[in-house]
Amino acid sequence: MKVSKLWLDKFFDAPLPKAEALSDALTFHAFEIDGVDTVGGDEVLDVKITANRGHDCLSHRGIAKELSAILKTPFAHDPFVASETVASLAAGQQGDVREATVSVALNTPLCKRYIAAHIKGVKVGPSPKWLQERLEAIGQRSINNVVDATNFVMFNTGQPLHAFDARKLGQGPTLSGDGKVGPCYAIEVRAAKNGEKMLALDGKEYDLKESMLVITDSNEVIGLAGVKGGMPSGISTDTVDIIVESANFDGVTTRKTAAALKLRTDASSRFEQVISPELCMHGINGMIELMQRPDMNMGGEVVSVVDVYPAPQQKTYVSVTVEQVNKILGTSLTGADIADVFQRLGLPYKEQDGVFEVQPPFERLDLVIAEDLVEEVGRIIGYDKVLPVELPPFSKQPEVNVGFYVAEKVREELMAGGYSEVFTSVFAETGERTVLNKVDGVKPYLRTSLISGLNDALKKNIPNKDLLGLKEIKLFEIGTVWKDGKEAMMVGIVTEKEPAVEEPLEMHAPEAVPGQYESYPISGAQQYKPFSKYPYIIRDVAFWIPEGTDENAVVEMIEEEAGDPPAGGMLQSVRLFDRFQKADKTSLAFRLIFQSFDKTLEDSEANTAMEKVYSALKAKGFEIR
Repeated sequence: MKVSKLWLDKFFDAPLPKAEALSDALTFHAFEIDGVDTVGGDEVLDVKITANRGHDCLSHRGIAKELSAILKTPFAHDPFVASETVASLAAGQQGDVREATVSVALNTPLCKRYIAAHIKGVKVGPSPKWLQERLEAIGQRSINNVVDATNFVMFNTGQPLHAFDARKLGQGPTLSGDGKVGPCYAIEVRAAKNGEKMLALDGKEYDLKESMLVITDSNEVIGLAGVKGGMPSGISTDTVDIIVESANFDGVTTRKTAAALKLRTDASSRFEQVISPELCMHGINGMIELMQRPDMNMGGEVVSVVDVYPAPQQKTYVSVTVEQVNKILGTSLTGADIADVFQRLGLPYKEQDGVFEVQPPFERLDLVIAEDLVEEVGRIIGYDKVLPVELPPFSKQPEVNVGFYVAEKVREELMAGGYSEVFTSVFAETGERTVLNKVDGVKPYLRTSLISGLNDALKKNIPNKDLLGLKEIKLFEIGTVWKDGKEAMMVGIVTEKEPAVEEPLEMHAPEAVPGQYESYPISGAQQYKPFSKYPYIIRDVAFWIPEGTDENAVVEMIEEEAGDPPAGGMLQSVRLFDRFQKADKTSLAFRLIFQSFDKTLEDSEANTAMEKVYSALKAKGFEIR
């Protein structure tokens, strides 16, 4: 996530240290930093938020709170400690709201909360310069003051918002507070219908399925819940009345929908991390407060707020003892040390006789068990303060996994026989089992055999055997197939001379498996070398050398003259393929392979390199055959 340094500064009374210092602080206590860029007069950190902290840290507020704890800097301006104006409006406690102009129906358990704020008299126009700069610094395009405000609140607090043009929505009747029936914007959250379509704000039409959630008015789908808004209700320069949505949608459903439609958005990436429904009210608060700033030039009057929250999030408590903390971390921290960490993190707690009962803030959904609190203590005090301790000896004899043992034995035997292992696709054009989330439309089935993949691999490797330095291509694969309603591990082999065959891996299982793993030698590290996509050219050269000639020196000379890649040449390999003795002379035959990573070589280029080789050999007095 892109994080603006100037944006973070707004949470504190004094500017934070430079981005480099912030990067070090976050790296050693919270998250890795992928880089720091300068955008205009701002410094922008690229923060890798771990999955367990997506609940609260996919926002500037979350990162600022982390830095407050790490740097021991007071968190002075928390958007969660805001006025209760909107909450009061939703509860009907303010005289401003005299009738309900919006109704919300949650016809699904996958939406935990939905707040809709009806705002009239809005002026749509450009955002102030500061807002444009904040959004552009983190890679967001400024659109207009209404849309920019919803995006700012999302990146500020972590709560996605969406604004609908109210006058483009269908209306239905509703019962107002005084018992009269009047017009109302009827919003519904429900499962989509198979075959239902939605024209999204990106201009594309999407086919929907019943596994997806949609937002509808009385006429049509106006939004794909948690992912994207619909074009028919989009904000334009003619918009004067808006309905702002601040909702909480199921994370798994949102992720699956975004993946199925290939429509991952900033909103969906937050919902799929599972955020607290308590954030919804803070999102609406943030929108209203931003709208009321004079420099936003937005105006608007809140005429109705509806908050549907069937099962409010309950407070939780997690306990941990000083003894637990020290036993797990291997430290000797005092109760005061632990209390200091909880205070810095803003974790309310009670302590008695070395037992801390912590009440995690609503947004910290990751704090569930005692070990979670221990982790918080460890990372804030710094893992460099935790002394290393050797692990105790493992008291049990490790069990041998039979399938793994047999696979390793078969692999070892085949490789000793000159076979190379390949891993082919488990997907096939035909089969017994289809894949729900298929990779493409060409191979939607799981394979029933290894043979097809082995044959394809053989065909692809035969033309490259000279480049690989092999006389014959011999391949094997150990993999899973799905056949006759069962899943089975198979081993298959194929060579240039013998057709592909396969058999169950279990046929190679010994009568008795050793009680422990055998001791295998450590494999030597090999450097990966990429292959060129361009064809190669082969040239052979044979010559006589006198007795006593250093053959290694001959190879080095050929490489130097032909031009190996480190020297900028195109010689990929030199391989001795024939050698015989006659009297006091030795005949050597080498195969040279030329290949470029940039283009298809011409014969003339290989011939030029070979002429240099011939000249160098003759200069040494070698007789070319």
